[in-house]
Amino acid sequence: MTRRFLPLLAAASVATVAGATPALAHLNPGEHGSFAAGLSHPLFGADHILAMVAVGLWAWQIGGKAVFAIPAAFVVTMVAGFGLALAGVSLPFVEPAILASVVALGLLVALAVRLPLGAAAAIVAVFALFHGYAHGGEIGTATQVAYGLGFALSTAALHLFGIAIGWSAGQIGSNLTVSRVLGGITALAGVALAAG
Repeated sequence: MTRRFLPLLAAASVATVAGATPALAHLNPGEHGSFAAGLSHPLFGADHILAMVAVGLWAWQIGGKAVFAIPAAFVVTMVAGFGLALAGVSLPFVEPAILASVVALGLLVALAVRLPLGAAAAIVAVFALFHGYAHGGEIGTATQVAYGLGFALSTAALHLFGIAIGWSAGQIGSNLTVSRVLGGITALAGVALAAG
């Protein structure tokens, strides 16, 4: 495959993710284990997938230390949100905040917004809190540590996928165009999810 087709492959990947709907409900921890349930949990929601891939894309756009610091801020704060849910702390507007994260992160990528590292990390951390809280609210009978480790690893993998898309596009010299188009698709998908 030549490098010219990488942006098309990246766009097709995001379009597939955006249009995918799970064939099954979340994995039952009793049947598949708590780790597997946690690992698969973010993959059963287009809102989670889109937001997490967008975090990776935006981190890659900003570059430098942001490539690892922004995804790390997301994962750490997401685990904190998970802890809030387990502790029974009430967090309002969880689902609207998750949907807003898809739109907002998509727009940040589409507009190629370059913020200082601290500000960018703070933005993703706010959204991550709600994503983590949602994961905690849907833990069911899973063991907390194994489930949390599973969805943290899955989230990090989705961030790396976003970074890989940006990097792949950069290899052919059209990184900004491809990532901005994908950001726009993400924002539009977020609007569609909110409307649906």
